[in-house]
This record gives sequence, structure tokens and C-alpha cells, in this order.
Amino acid sequence: MALQRLKYARQLSYAAAFGALMAQITPREFADVDALCAVPLHRWRHLRRGFNQAEELCRIVHRRTGLPLLKTVRRVRNTVPQSGLGRSARQANLRGAFRIVGRCEFSHPLLIDDIMTTGETCRQLAQLLLAHGASDVSVLTVARASARDYAAGTAKV
Repeated sequence: MALQRLKYARQLSYAAAFGALMAQITPREFADVDALCAVPLHRWRHLRRGFNQAEELCRIVHRRTGLPLLKTVRRVRNTVPQSGLGRSARQANLRGAFRIVGRCEFSHPLLIDDIMTTGETCRQLAQLLLAHGASDVSVLTVARASARDYAAGTAKV
């Protein structure tokens, strides 16, 4: 419920709370990462929503940890929302959706997003970052959808 309020009702106080928790565990659990990378929104969705919840979380982690922000990843295709799509539809929806603009100067970025359902978004981004010079990619999300609930079509945050 709190993630829905952050994402769809613009209640950014939830980003502050979640981001603070993420920042607290980052040095302990991800000691070898050298940059932070928010999962990008397409510019049209960003304009419509007014913000990117992953960027908000990432910004807070950045401020509290001092880790640099990797800003070269773009969502170049306006995909349909992933919610409600099955695994294969998510794969097809995200194919070619991301691009690196400029140089990827970090060897181990930490991808930050609000929720992971199938992991397809992070998988696509990780493959892209690895193809552009990263030696490893880690992922940190606020929540993970239950595989059982996802398969039953009842996954909720």
C-alpha cells in the first residue's frame, strides 16, 4: 500500500522513509558497488507522473552514502506498464527499451527500483550495463512480489 501511495499518489514522504532504509543497508550489503543507477522512466511517463519513484529513492541513497549517480541509462521506448503482464509479455515489452547514452564509467553499479516482480526490468538493465563495461551489477528494491501471488495474479504491494 505504501509503495502504491508513493508511485501513484505522489506521497514522496514514503520515498524519504524507504530511501533512508535503503541507504542504511547499502554499505553493509553492497560494500563493493561504485555507483547508483535508478531504473529510468520514459520521458513521457515521467512528465505525466511528475517524478520517477526510483530516482527519488536513488537520490536519497546517494545523499546518505555519497555513492555517485550513474546517469547514462535511458528508457528510449515508452513501454506499456508492466503490471498485469505475464513473464513473456514483460520480456517482449522491455526488449530494446533501454539504452546507454555516453560512457559507463563504473564497474559495479547498484540498480535501484521500487519493486521487483519477475526481475525482467533489472535483468534487461543489467545485461545492458554488463555489455557496456560493468563487471558486475547488483539490485536493491523496496519490495519483491511473491512468486506465488504473481502466478495467481494476486500480487499486491
